[in-house]
Amino acid sequence: MIEFDLTIGGAPVKTARRFEVMNPATGTAAGLAPNAGLAELDAAVAAAKTAFRDWSRKPDAELQAMCEAVAAKIGEHAEELAQIITTEQGKPLNGLGSRWEMGGAAAWAGYTAGLSLPVKVLQDNAEGRVELHRKPLGVVGSITPWNFPVMIAIWHIMPALRTGNTVVIKPSPNTPLSTLRLVQIINEVLPAGVVNVVTGDDQAENLGAAMSAHPDIRKVVFTGSCATGQKVMASAAQTMKRLTLELGGNDAGIVLPDADPQAIAEGLFWGAFINNGQTCAAMKRLYVHESIHDAVCAALVEFARNIPVGDGRDETSILGPVQNRMQFDKVSRLVADAKERGTVLLGGAPGAGLFYPPTIISGLKNGDPLVDEEQFGPALPVISYSDVDAAIAAANDSPNGLGGSVWSSDPEAAKAVALQLECGSVWINKHGAIQPNAPFGGVKSSGLGVEFAEEGLAEYTDIQTVFS
Repeated sequence: MIEFDLTIGGAPVKTARRFEVMNPATGTAAGLAPNAGLAELDAAVAAAKTAFRDWSRKPDAELQAMCEAVAAKIGEHAEELAQIITTEQGKPLNGLGSRWEMGGAAAWAGYTAGLSLPVKVLQDNAEGRVELHRKPLGVVGSITPWNFPVMIAIWHIMPALRTGNTVVIKPSPNTPLSTLRLVQIINEVLPAGVVNVVTGDDQAENLGAAMSAHPDIRKVVFTGSCATGQKVMASAAQTMKRLTLELGGNDAGIVLPDADPQAIAEGLFWGAFINNGQTCAAMKRLYVHESIHDAVCAALVEFARNIPVGDGRDETSILGPVQNRMQFDKVSRLVADAKERGTVLLGGAPGAGLFYPPTIISGLKNGDPLVDEEQFGPALPVISYSDVDAAIAAANDSPNGLGGSVWSSDPEAAKAVALQLECGSVWINKHGAIQPNAPFGGVKSSGLGVEFAEEGLAEYTDIQTVFS
């Protein structure tokens, strides 16, 4: 049984109550997490606020060196954290699973440590000198989801640290254990209070809501659903918090008529089913030209039927269970409806416990729930189209705009279509391949602000213009 305390002010803090964290592969308890309340949150924010005074004044080179030390610590503990992720999140150790997540976390941490935002000279002449300085905000509140508990934590924490901010992080109650251990690990090299963690089951006191309204938190960075993001934005308004919101997506892929079905099948599968489809920027609906629709479906089904699904702790598993009952029930509901409207090409029947097989359904259209709603699970609708302009319009007919992709044997033709998609990121002949040197964020209801690269780093700063 895995069990950790909170970390506040660099020290372990016990709580009066704990809550169970379930292993979705077995339905048994994976561990116990501290059930913090508003008192613990206030203590964590106070510790971060106190630490900010010294941390924010450190020279840039020292901040970089300490962030590099954090990145090194993450690498040293990668296997330990991967094992915890698999136990509480369900994803396999191998494939694009928890070891892959930890590799990404280490890569992002290392890259972000090397970024900087130097003073920018806007004017230097006889009339005077004008400089643009970027200054840290203060305490950053991080609220993370359950699908990539460590990697997304790193996406939030590292740019905050690199720009001289301090952090209070609250992970999802479904996957708090890996974040609790992560914060313990990075506190081995950071001053007390720079990074703090609070966890709770959100039954009695909603820590996320309290964070977004807390007067001493200057910025909230949130990754999760559109509905919750709207609540964060509303409650943050009273204190004029800075916000970075990476919210839901209903990413569309468009396969042009010149694409090679066999060549793209593997890329299509992983674009849709990475992390069992439980990825904001996964492909959630696929539009395929009628001339190759059947061939693409056949190639995709043939690839998908050979993917092993099982307990993530089994080294042979490539996909695991759906992470929690609420998400499993949503996928089941959407697939059950889609079976009445279209043709099931693969899967379509719930497995034991929280296991749901990769499911591919054709014959659907915009307006059908599996096409219009973000399923966030292992079910992909394939929609046939005859006119490319109509496919673009259908892909854009969504309140979301996180990512999209175009698949073609002609990269220039694909780019011409890609530029017409209403989304923050678009890929050609791949989907969801984010990287730390490229800004990532959504348009429309899929978010506010960007993460990664210098543009993402700047989101953790205020601008001060100095005239001399």
